Amino acid sequence: MAKVAANTLRKGMVVEYNEKLWVVMENELRSPGKGAAVAQVVMRDIQNGTKMDIRFATQDMVERARVDEEEYQYLFQNEDEYTFMNVKTYDQIIVNKDVIGDPAAFLQDGMICIAQMYEGKALSITLPDLVTMTIVEADPVVKGQTASSSYKPAVLENGVRVMVPPHIESGTRIVVKTGDSSYVERAKD
Repeated sequence: MAKVAANTLRKGMVVEYNEKLWVVMENELRSPGKGAAVAQVVMRDIQNGTKMDIRFATQDMVERARVDEEEYQYLFQNEDEYTFMNVKTYDQIIVNKDVIGDPAAFLQDGMICIAQMYEGKALSITLPDLVTMTIVEADPVVKGQTASSSYKPAVLENGVRVMVPPHIESGTRIVVKTGDSSYVERAKD
């Protein structure tokens, strides 16, 4: 295992802390008005799934575990469990929604995702950064507002709400960031 600085931890990284393996869920760097900056890290225990919120000094060193990244194809969902297939070996894994997080709403049949695996267990599933979705509900276009910088709410085919420019209407296909459900651009198809 290699040591890394606490301020370089990113979502999905696996670290050893207190003789256990943890997967990083969030890492936020905070600079209080007085004193040194700190890394506020939310981690999930790989064994039992418990979450822990810990504060590191930014220069603290943490052991990073070696994990394998492999391509998996999304097959189907059964309640809060998602089934993926390894594109090389055709082995299937079942992953709980907690491992994927909010981006699970953007999974589409056949989508290729990156799974971080440690000793045969999926630690995190990373979707492609951008997906193309259809808007099923949006306020009507208001004439003359096409150049405005204001945004209006819209609902995607998967039920996720996004803010879109006023010229976008229902039935339009748009590109959305899976990480934060934000509008990028109108689809070019």
